[in-house]
Amino acid sequence: MKSDKSRTQHLKMLLRSKSFVAGICMFVPMLLLGFLGPLFISPDRIKILAYPKELPPSLENPLGTDIIGRDILAQLILSLRLSLLLGIFAGGIGIAIGTIIGFIAGYKGGLIDDALRNITDIFLVIPTWCFVVVISAYIARLTVPMLALLLASLSWPGTARRIRSQVMSLRERPFIDLARISGERDTEIIFKEILPNLLPYLGMCFAGAMTGAMMAEVGLGIIGLGPEESCTLGIMIHWATYYGAIVKGLWWWLLPPIICIIFVFLGLNLINIGLDEIYNPRLRKVTGL
Repeated sequence: MKSDKSRTQHLKMLLRSKSFVAGICMFVPMLLLGFLGPLFISPDRIKILAYPKELPPSLENPLGTDIIGRDILAQLILSLRLSLLLGIFAGGIGIAIGTIIGFIAGYKGGLIDDALRNITDIFLVIPTWCFVVVISAYIARLTVPMLALLLASLSWPGTARRIRSQVMSLRERPFIDLARISGERDTEIIFKEILPNLLPYLGMCFAGAMTGAMMAEVGLGIIGLGPEESCTLGIMIHWATYYGAIVKGLWWWLLPPIICIIFVFLGLNLINIGLDEIYNPRLRKVTGL
């Protein structure tokens, strides 16, 4: 009963948070467009010369066509889907690795903590963007799953450090001492007592990791180092600039992916800010939630 009241209270606070509501209103339409949109479009629309070249927006082609006669709306929907999937997988894997390492280091302490902290610090000093650019340049056929794994392998250290700090703080709380006295094992304490208290924080970490992964993909795509054989938002912008969409006045080719990127990034960041306002006691007092 108490947990139900707590959930209801948190839901009310979420709905009162302007940042969270604005973020949901921006991100959820992109999510629906990316995952439900492909169900309503034909793959034939993105074949070369499926339509006349460089058509402006019309009823048949709401976002016009590109320089090789492909429907831009169909490209946008498929690109958005792949970019979102990359962000979800890269962010999810990175958060999972960081959470496991952070929990072990923070809960066990001692030599285990020292060893894991040193490993984390080594990865933290690696210039992530430069490293990703160099690796991408040397991979002959970079695919979306390969890029997701590459980004995930470099995104976990920040999460590990933050989770370690949170776990170290929680393990000294009275309810953890009570759980130990009650005879609960370490795994039970971690999964029943500590992890539920960190779920909102993990949600914030995931939103940040997903944003970072998608930004990296867009950046790589724009400079021509992304997965060129796939259709992502970064690659879509790359080909639009490569074929001179700006010079030729083909705004309907370049503008839509940029708008989608802005909506996704702003939406995720506003959701992150809203969660921080609710679950950070200091910010909660300032915002009055």
